[in-house]
Amino acid sequence: MIKVGDTLPPTTLMEYSEVEGEGCSIGPNAVDVAKAAAGRTIALFALPGAFTPTCSAKHVPGYLAQFDAFKAAGVDEIWCVSVNDAFVMGAWARDQKTGNKVRMLGDGDAAFTKATGLTLDLTGKGMGLRSCRYSMLVKDGKVAVLNIEAPGKFEVSDAATLLAQVKA
Repeated sequence: MIKVGDTLPPTTLMEYSEVEGEGCSIGPNAVDVAKAAAGRTIALFALPGAFTPTCSAKHVPGYLAQFDAFKAAGVDEIWCVSVNDAFVMGAWARDQKTGNKVRMLGDGDAAFTKATGLTLDLTGKGMGLRSCRYSMLVKDGKVAVLNIEAPGKFEVSDAATLLAQVKA
């Protein structure tokens, strides 16, 4: 399992773009995790699934509400990672009105999630292999802070907790 001091796994996530720009075409675009994280400070949070109750009502909205505070504290980007395809993440981004505040990154084949060791088996609930709920502060591709939730909990991966750790 990934831990503080480890480098993010060299995998590819997918991001749906509705507007062309900076080398991104409309539609799904590959995001090389190592390249995207290099030289940047990232508040990354992951969750079991797009459009699910806690994720939609609390997790994403919390990071959106704290966007300015994260930027003021030196965070370059906020990433939301879920084991969903880029099309679902794009639709969820529209629904949550994430705009340019939170990058909604799909881990459709769960390669990133498996490489971190932070998987959650929800097969019995009809959802298959998903990501645990967690947050991390990433500096230049390395994990500086990691908060992993117990199954079914939402206590330590919220925006307020990670923001306090960023400011510490």
